[in-house]
Amino acid sequence: MNWDWDRVIPREGTASVKYDARAGYFGTPDVMPLWIADMDFAAPEAVRRALLERAAHPIYGYSFFPESLYAALIDWLQQRHGWAVEREWIVMAPGVVPSLHAAVQAFAQPGESVIAQPPVYFPFFSSVTTSQRQLVLNPLRLEADRYHIDFEHLEQCAASGARMLLLCSPHNPVGRVWQAQELQEILRIARRHDLVVLADEIHADLVYPEYRHTVLATLANEGERIVTALAPSKTFNIPGLGLSCLIVPNAEDRAALVRVFESLHVQNCNPFSSAAFEAAYRGGAEWLDSLMLYLRDSREFVRDYLQAHLPQIKLIAPEGTYLLWLDCRDLKMSDQQLRDFFVRQARVGMSPGSVFGENGSGFMRLNIGAPRQVLAEALQRIAQALGGKSA
Repeated sequence: MNWDWDRVIPREGTASVKYDARAGYFGTPDVMPLWIADMDFAAPEAVRRALLERAAHPIYGYSFFPESLYAALIDWLQQRHGWAVEREWIVMAPGVVPSLHAAVQAFAQPGESVIAQPPVYFPFFSSVTTSQRQLVLNPLRLEADRYHIDFEHLEQCAASGARMLLLCSPHNPVGRVWQAQELQEILRIARRHDLVVLADEIHADLVYPEYRHTVLATLANEGERIVTALAPSKTFNIPGLGLSCLIVPNAEDRAALVRVFESLHVQNCNPFSSAAFEAAYRGGAEWLDSLMLYLRDSREFVRDYLQAHLPQIKLIAPEGTYLLWLDCRDLKMSDQQLRDFFVRQARVGMSPGSVFGENGSGFMRLNIGAPRQVLAEALQRIAQALGGKSA
């Protein structure tokens, strides 16, 4: 099949956060919205067909997760990641962010410590602080334009009495796909200090062809305390449907998570999210393979444009995700000045690096999940605003 990734699909007027809420976020609607992490591409045909078929039935009552949904997920993980998941390990959840909050509440008591590795997706911070747990930071190290885990410092954080590590793998926003040896070192530290590791692997399928994602849990020993958060939302561009899962081989940890969700009376299931979840994993593989080739070419397009016309902005080359981490420190602007420059002068709406932690200062996050002509216009706007050439 051929997918028209260059097709521009208008999203205004659909209650889209990315488009219809940009005036509230940026203070003006006059920005190209390349910020929040959803894509401007049509979802796979299999998903749209499944939703239409379900909508054709005129009753939308209470529903449950059919066994076929679990089977679709299990098959996908086996085929794409070589991970043999047992049905009983799966806990359905209303999203990865609620899962972070639930995991923190399940595995750390108020006042106990949870480790996060900034710059990182900001709910990693709020899931800890709003639950009255103590946030411990193990900042990533940027060396030769590539981020690395500071394992010596991570060991110190774990030894200080931390209960959990929140791992982003692949990493949002810096784009690292952690290698097996790095994940093995995380597991060694977790074993020594009895850490529960919550691995947010929501971007696991969005890895560029020259890299390979390793599921942390596939490296763990039986019974180890690894919780994996997954969803089709980023992979197949269906985040608005709000359905994810946790895979928890350890039975006691699984029961602890279920208790938290039950205490909140969370109703995960609706007939549309279930239909889309199953259809995506059953029928979205070819769509995804084509998408990753398009995103790879878009990544290279942005890199080449920056090098040729905007050398003041450096791309931290992503190994996964459709989110690009831009080093803007050579512009010599404060974070507020950077935000004002991109919004007011360039009229490009990106996510400020500072929201991902202090060591995100001087960076911006660019979402390339859009037709390439949109990216080209955004880059030209930035170049024009800086007074450079706009090829």
